[in-house]
Amino acid sequence: MKVMLFTKAKTDFLEYMEIEQGRSNKTLQNYDHYLTRLVDYAGDDIRVADIDAELVRKWRLWLNRLGTNTSDELQKSTSNYHLIALRGFLKFCAKRNIPALTADKIELAKTRRKQVTFLNEDELQRLFAEPELDKINGLRDRAILELLFSSGLRVSELVGLDRDHINLKRREFMVRGKGQKDRPIFISPDAAEWVQRYLDKRDNEAGNGANAKPLFVRYSGTKKVDLTGNFHRLTARSIQRMVARYALLAGITKHVSPHTLRHSFATDLLMNGADLRSVQAMLGHSNISTTQIYTHVTDPHLKDVHERFHNRTNK
Repeated sequence: MKVMLFTKAKTDFLEYMEIEQGRSNKTLQNYDHYLTRLVDYAGDDIRVADIDAELVRKWRLWLNRLGTNTSDELQKSTSNYHLIALRGFLKFCAKRNIPALTADKIELAKTRRKQVTFLNEDELQRLFAEPELDKINGLRDRAILELLFSSGLRVSELVGLDRDHINLKRREFMVRGKGQKDRPIFISPDAAEWVQRYLDKRDNEAGNGANAKPLFVRYSGTKKVDLTGNFHRLTARSIQRMVARYALLAGITKHVSPHTLRHSFATDLLMNGADLRSVQAMLGHSNISTTQIYTHVTDPHLKDVHERFHNRTNK
């Protein structure tokens, strides 16, 4: 039986996730961050065998009281991310015959499901009308808004798109999402047209990144180009700020983010009669329970169906 220090086992676990499970660099960074906090709590490196139920209980209390920049406590969901990382680590230890607590001893805290925020038709039109279309960055922004709503893409997936990834004639392409899983993306004629208009303007105007590889590039800031003069890819944070700014200008009082447009995409599909399994596939959810967060927003639609088709109601 192996006796191993936690930090060494953690490194082996992260390498296992990278090589054998093909997890993304972002996932590896997050898991490293969450597991390192166990060492932060313990005050020193510990043996894997020393991680028992009592240590985990005290660590959970420590996490629960750990403040952030905006709150005196971590959110329950954030604490759960730490526990999920620990469970994955313990399962790895079991596979490698490293003496450790069994993963099924780690129970996640119950969390309240967040209310889904989505935009109605009027709010969407007001949002889309905000970019200044006589400017290259405004045309780019309109294309981004249309593409987010039409496709249901995550912002991380959108910023990773290159020009040769997307087929505007067929209006479909593949994207690699969470867990390195590929899924088909379909877009509307309107979204395809706006992306094409942006690319045409970009190609026809010198100095706007005509030959740039990324689909969406930066046009502001001191670091919009690299040392070779190539335009930088637009970042997820830049798109988040852009969407929030246009929502404010459009007089939308809700908190609006790129994910709000993803919620709006899913809600629009369900309200127009799409089945939950199809929406699950288009969103790239591995578990349908994740997709079920949208079912309650279709209640008005279900009520209308009930009133129109239920026999007793009709009588």
